[in-house]
Amino acid sequence: MRNKIFTAGLILLIALPTQFCGCGPQSSVNSSAPEEKNDALEEQAGRIIKEALAGSDPRIRANAIEAVSGLPLKQAGIFMPDVQKLLADEFVPVRFVAAVAVGDMRYVPAKNAVMELLKDKDQNVRLAAAYAVGKLAPGTSVELIGRDLSSRDLRVRANAAMLLGKIGDKKTIPLLYEAMRDESSDDRVRLNSIEAIARLGDERIYQKIWALLISAYADDRVLGVRAMGALATGQAKDAIITMLDDDLVEVRLIAAEQLGNLGDQAGENVVIEALTQGTAGGADRDTKERIETLAALAIGQIKTRGLKKFLPELLKSESQFVKIAAAKAVFLIGGDDNIGR
Repeated sequence: MRNKIFTAGLILLIALPTQFCGCGPQSSVNSSAPEEKNDALEEQAGRIIKEALAGSDPRIRANAIEAVSGLPLKQAGIFMPDVQKLLADEFVPVRFVAAVAVGDMRYVPAKNAVMELLKDKDQNVRLAAAYAVGKLAPGTSVELIGRDLSSRDLRVRANAAMLLGKIGDKKTIPLLYEAMRDESSDDRVRLNSIEAIARLGDERIYQKIWALLISAYADDRVLGVRAMGALATGQAKDAIITMLDDDLVEVRLIAAEQLGNLGDQAGENVVIEALTQGTAGGADRDTKERIETLAALAIGQIKTRGLKKFLPELLKSESQFVKIAAAKAVFLIGGDDNIGR
């Protein structure tokens, strides 16, 4: 099983290259600068997200929306009026993630606007709108989204599987297994179904996820790590820990991020090594961008003082993807003076 798209949730739309270049001796990110005050970092992070939401590149707008949807409600609320405006964006992926964010945040002021998207010309957007309306009025969208698990459009089917996992109704588990086993499903549908089943807490899916972790394809291993993170059992966490030794730094960083989300800081050194020992600095531009973005996302979940000091420089990156991920990390860490060690 192989999925050719390498993503961090919905936030990264960056494909894995077939080859990875070697590492040079230079350091990528300087961590020796004095630590900036939280207020200054949050002000800078806020500007980055605001500018990204209003940016000209739809990929950047979509990434910024996804970053907002991963923030605590208080911080996300600062940006949700801007996200609401993007429900009318001309690009389908932007409208899709904006509607999902409204649902994730249960953002009531956007209820009428998202209900209008139930009539959108694109079925994927209508699905996201149904999810959002269901979150604002619980119990109203499961049946509608479940029906789309048998859509002829495999993108719709894959998105339906993902959204059912986010809704959290365990009664949909049989539907997801059926979609996963359906011979007409493609890898997107199967992999989204696996992660959704894991998110719904069905431990029977463990062996399917384990098969992804031992795949020869990095894409599969990435998806396996995220699915284990969604399963969130002790056994799943142990499986993720083994991926801290993966051959590829990207896989190691995603494992570190998932462990951080589960309250385990075991991946801290993986992030430090990626940012200071030339792994990112010696890579080509696209790989460097990907590594630094994944490192920033991991910092936001691990939340140690040793990692927080990398954020000021990451916020100054030339890459919008890196800056958005670092801004998200700043808000996730917040003003907590008792961060890690």
